[in-house]
Amino acid sequence: MEFASPEQRRLETIRSHIDTSPTNDQSSSIFLNATASSASPFFKEDSYSVVLPEKLDTGKWNVYRSKRSPTKLVSRFPDHPEIGTLHDNFVHAVETYAENKYLGTRVRSDGTIGEYSWMTYGEAASERQAIGSGLLFHGVNQGACVGLYFINRPEWLVVDHACAAYSFVSVPLYDTLGPDAVKFVVNHANLQAIFCVPQTLNILLSFLAEIPSIRLIVVVGGADEHLPSLPRGTGVTIVSYQKLLSQGRSSLHPFSPPKPEDIATICYTSGTTGTPKGVVLTHGNLIANVAGSSVEAEFFPSDVYISYLPLAHIYERANQIMGVYGGVAVGFYQGDVLKLMDDFAVLRPTIFCSVPRLYNRIYDGITSAVKSSGVVKKRLFEIAYNSKKQAIINGRTPSAFWDKLVFNKIKEKLGGRVRFMGSGASPLSPDVMDFLRICFGCSVREGYGMTETSCVISAMDDGDNLSGHVGSPNPACEVKLVDVPEMNYTSEDQPYPRGEICVRGPIIFKGYYKDEEQTREILDGDGWLHTGDIGLWLPGGRLKIIDRKKNIFKLAQGEYIAPEKIENVYTKCRFVSQCFIHGDSFNSSLVAIVSVDPEVMKDWAASEGIKYEHLGQLCNDPRVRKTVLAEMDDLGREAQLRGFEFAKAVTLVPEPFTLENGLLTPTFKIKRPQAKAYFAEAISKMYAEIAASNPIPSKL
Repeated sequence: MEFASPEQRRLETIRSHIDTSPTNDQSSSIFLNATASSASPFFKEDSYSVVLPEKLDTGKWNVYRSKRSPTKLVSRFPDHPEIGTLHDNFVHAVETYAENKYLGTRVRSDGTIGEYSWMTYGEAASERQAIGSGLLFHGVNQGACVGLYFINRPEWLVVDHACAAYSFVSVPLYDTLGPDAVKFVVNHANLQAIFCVPQTLNILLSFLAEIPSIRLIVVVGGADEHLPSLPRGTGVTIVSYQKLLSQGRSSLHPFSPPKPEDIATICYTSGTTGTPKGVVLTHGNLIANVAGSSVEAEFFPSDVYISYLPLAHIYERANQIMGVYGGVAVGFYQGDVLKLMDDFAVLRPTIFCSVPRLYNRIYDGITSAVKSSGVVKKRLFEIAYNSKKQAIINGRTPSAFWDKLVFNKIKEKLGGRVRFMGSGASPLSPDVMDFLRICFGCSVREGYGMTETSCVISAMDDGDNLSGHVGSPNPACEVKLVDVPEMNYTSEDQPYPRGEICVRGPIIFKGYYKDEEQTREILDGDGWLHTGDIGLWLPGGRLKIIDRKKNIFKLAQGEYIAPEKIENVYTKCRFVSQCFIHGDSFNSSLVAIVSVDPEVMKDWAASEGIKYEHLGQLCNDPRVRKTVLAEMDDLGREAQLRGFEFAKAVTLVPEPFTLENGLLTPTFKIKRPQAKAYFAEAISKMYAEIAASNPIPSKL
């Protein structure tokens, strides 16, 4: 007599409680969970998630899964479970879409800009075999780490495909990384080969003697006759990309396909402190994440995607894997973000995935144009906007009349064909999201994820018109909230459970490369990854990010402060472009450094009749500081900040926080220790002003 295993019994328990199509598929596409094992009695038709107990013996219903896959965690594409690696994914695309456009660029060989020229999937496949064979020709071993040190262009993806086909491990490097960080990554990952461009080649050559593992440097976009020759004793060969192609074509090797459990890439997160950490992701991790996302969002062969977000970032990387699965055409920007709108006009993409920073810029540009368009046009826009917004809120299809009259002109700013906008990396203001939905008339969805989860943890569902949240869990993972008592967040909070977001499933990374200690800090014994983000569950099982645990600090009187939450409130102020909140255990209040919006400042000064010679002088004007702080206070009260969470003083600076001045990471997060040091004098001065305005009374 045969008995069912505990996992099978738990699976049947779930199925008996959830009204879904039953399946007995126990193939590799099912990731069985040994603990979360029953479905919630609170599962409703209008929910986006289901709730499960974490463990049968506790009876605590606290684990959330996507309603679209409640009985299993997705680890393969439902329609193509045979795809288990990035190599499999690309082979599928080549077999299905060989003649379709794949990689497009406007940059000609002489550096000038023209129309997009395209490489098909079939042509890219041929080139990736040549590049992989070229690496073998130069003695780069299977399993070796290969660096990619240049911005988005077709060759980046060809090299990545070559790494997957020949079981090399790709290691992306942000082109903005400084020499010290690049040197660290090259040595830490023991890179044998690195692809670069002439600009980044110079950085590598400046410390070539200090990166002894490198044996091959391939220069993309460089001519052999212009490449430097190195002394034979270095043991390093420098070749152009074109020469490597030629060498590979002369000695083609068969593929050495990886297994799903093999390492696909090591992504070094820049971090806000310390040295970069290498996130180890397998082929199975990446396929599971994208397969889960594909359950809700689908890309098609008719789609055109514009690639400008750094390919070194997991967000863009995952988008590219999804694009390959769908046979999408990928057009690259010309390399200058300031000319991105020109690229839009020529490419006319249907898919646009970006970050709030650019969406905010689009929002500001359109609203500014509306305000200056005259009374009649401004009023017409407001009527059209409100009418369309009301229709969306009520679940009705908006009238096409307003699109023809008003919004089609705005849509043309992005080429006129965008059907899908994705937002990630940081929170998108609900106002901006609603604005994009109304003006561009397309699906706008926000997601949440991290490198350590292979990208998406959760994303908004199709048809969910509520903004201000990051949706339901990716069908490839499950999510729970863990109490953070020092910040007064618990899973018992009313009306919504709150706590640190923890994630588990086939999307979770294998650990930090050569760093077991930091791996143990983020991954617990039950397989839960602790994100450091604080979330709450909204009705329907939607996740909302409300705080950050890792950057909390104490004020002098013991209050815990999460600065990012406060900064997100203050950046809604019209004067504020960027904000850095500082506090410490020696002071009882917070201070703010604000990088101002130059145009708003100038317009306000003109309306107030304030004369100034330059923006720096305007920033130092006490009247301006008082006005900005008053508006920040208003927003703080609106957001219901607690008294000690208000900034008591503000310093305005004309220059932005940038990668170049060392205040931002490549993913545009503030480097707090560096910002503290950079603005040390201003911070000290603000605390002195606060002390002077609140003198301690002398004892009698």
